Amino acid sequence: MEIQTITTTPFDDQRPGTSGLRKKVKVFQTPHYLANFVQSIFNVLEDYQGKTLVVGGDGRYYNREALQIILKMAAANGFGKVMVGRGGILSTPAASCVIRKYQTFGGIILSASHNPGGPDDDFGIKYNTANGGPAPEKITEAIYQQSREITQYLIVEAADMDLDTIGEQQLGDMRVEIIDPVSDYADMMEQLFDFDAMRSLLSSGSFSMRFDAMNAVTGPYAQEILETRLGAAAGTVLRGEPLPDFGGAHPDPNLAHAKELVATMTGADAPDFGAASDGDGDRNMILGRDFYVTPSDSLALLAANAALVPGYAEGLAGVARSMPTSQAIDRVAAALGIECYETPTGWKFFGNLLDAGRITLCGEESFGTGSDHVREKDGLWAVLFWLNILAVRKQPVADIVHEHWKQYGRDVYTRHDYEGVSADGASALMEQLRERTGGLGGQSFGDYTVELADDFSYTDSVDNSVSSKQGIRILFDNGARIVYRLSGTGTEGATLRVYIEQPETDADRLEHDPQETLAELISLSATIAEIEKFTGRTAPDVIT
Repeated sequence: MEIQTITTTPFDDQRPGTSGLRKKVKVFQTPHYLANFVQSIFNVLEDYQGKTLVVGGDGRYYNREALQIILKMAAANGFGKVMVGRGGILSTPAASCVIRKYQTFGGIILSASHNPGGPDDDFGIKYNTANGGPAPEKITEAIYQQSREITQYLIVEAADMDLDTIGEQQLGDMRVEIIDPVSDYADMMEQLFDFDAMRSLLSSGSFSMRFDAMNAVTGPYAQEILETRLGAAAGTVLRGEPLPDFGGAHPDPNLAHAKELVATMTGADAPDFGAASDGDGDRNMILGRDFYVTPSDSLALLAANAALVPGYAEGLAGVARSMPTSQAIDRVAAALGIECYETPTGWKFFGNLLDAGRITLCGEESFGTGSDHVREKDGLWAVLFWLNILAVRKQPVADIVHEHWKQYGRDVYTRHDYEGVSADGASALMEQLRERTGGLGGQSFGDYTVELADDFSYTDSVDNSVSSKQGIRILFDNGARIVYRLSGTGTEGATLRVYIEQPETDADRLEHDPQETLAELISLSATIAEIEKFTGRTAPDVIT
């Protein structure tokens, strides 16, 4: 095996965000760019010689080429074995499953999640540790510092590997095992859920569903589980073939980007249950006939109905939500007598709580939900959880949600996204809000009086690490909230997210449209932050 030492110079833009490093494909195709970042990962890791690494991705454009580089660098750096999903495919939750099942050293996941794919669009890479979850901030920060100092990287000179044939190959002194990307994950789902009950529901003749894989990574997983193992009708899985450009679509499972599914779920003859997942399989959208379930409500409903699902029937240790996620789950936790943790956005913050056994379910308002079965959010898992609940309760989705609101109350909630705005303008907006938080307490705006305004800071209850500047919160004395946060998942400009929430317990108002119920708060959110002044936008690009 001939190991080459390649001289390189640092790039100054390789700081990982909340979900790894994301840039345009053309940036990653810049000579040495990907290799620099991969070597920076290896330079930070310790005692991995001879151990096993898991590698795979969502199949987007540049996935295969990047995998070949990573394999050759892993061999040069002394890994003993790499496990790769056939065709370079591994959904993000499946990668976590494989890391945990085979107790590997860690894994590298190639994905830009819900971002568009194609030669002119997005690519991403992140490192997951031995627990199967995203690397914590101390590791990602160390990787970034390495990327600013790197002068060389190691790579073997060898022909490209065959990624499409299951079995073992040799790359220098390193074994490369091509694995079925679906089987381990599907087996785990069969252990968690009541497949007999779901199989009976799907074969009853009175129930139908549609799952939109959005030409992304979950297609093969959904086809194997829903159509093969559970016996759903052929065609239940829509857009099931993973494509490098996702068929030209935006693989983000929300009302704006899954319009075809939303249209399918509308009308008297619509299916009973609809769902979608995103580019790398870690997000989900849940729909009933003529009914949309917000991610915040979905998390609360899963917790409230967990006793109906075999894998969670013994009870929940606790639950957690990201700070911008609605407080619907808090109500359920209080009723169940369990702890509810509030963390910053980013799945890595749930990892310590999961590893410590303090929580069982967790989720974010950005269409991500998960549990202690892996250390990533898991889109298809959430769909199966819902399907299990429907199989037991035998009620329409809308009826289940309405009964939940009547029992626990409703947190009327919306998120407004201002996408691709000037990074400087968005930063200035956040900075002026940050400077004003101390003076907002006690101020009244129409019917709303500010009880507290702050910049959310989080102290991890397991390792005592502190994460500051996690979003501006304005809390009102009637329980309403406005939260402002810059997203870390985009690759162009900045995305300002504004989260607006108001509790509602009046039975006559529980089913009102959120945009109408929250109209005054929505207007107030734009006024307080001077959104038009700093971004030039008079309305959000996406409302969910």
